[in-house]
Amino acid sequence: MTHLFARFASKTSEWAGKPVIFILALCVVIIWALLGPFFDYSETWQLIINTGTTIITFLMVFVLQNAQTRDTRAIQAKLNEIILTSHAENRFIGIENLDEEELKHLDELVAKAAKGRGQTEACQTTEIAQAMPPPKKAQARKRSANAKASKQKQRPLEKS
Repeated sequence: MTHLFARFASKTSEWAGKPVIFILALCVVIIWALLGPFFDYSETWQLIINTGTTIITFLMVFVLQNAQTRDTRAIQAKLNEIILTSHAENRFIGIENLDEEELKHLDELVAKAAKGRGQTEACQTTEIAQAMPPPKKAQARKRSANAKASKQKQRPLEKS
C-alpha cells in the first residue's frame, strides 16, 4: 500500500506542477465566475467553488508532502554519499536531525570557517566538532568508519 501511494504521490505531484493544469484550473475559476450572474451569485454558486477548492487543497497537502519527503530523503542520501567519498567532514552526516538552535550555531561556525579558509583545501572544524552533540557525533564517526571500510572493499557508485 505504501509503495502504491508513493507512486501515486509522485505522479500526481508531477502532473499538478505542469502549466497546462494551472491553465485548466484557471479556466474552471473563470467559468465559475462567468456563471455567477446566471445563478444570481447565490450561496450555492459560492459553495461550489469553496467546497471544490477546499477538498482539492486538503488532499493535495498529503500527496505533495509525501513526494517532498521522499525527495528530501533522496537528496540527503546523495549528499551523504558525496561527503563520504570526498575530503569533506564526515561529522556533517546526520546534522539534519539537530534542532533549530544547533543548526543555526553550526551554520554560523561553518560560515566563520569558510571566511578564514583562504587558500587551504580543508576547513578547520574543531569548533564545529565541539558544537555538535556528542551522541550524534559518535554515531557519525561510527558510520564514517564503517562506510570507509566498506567503500574500500567495494565502491558501487564509482564509474568503471
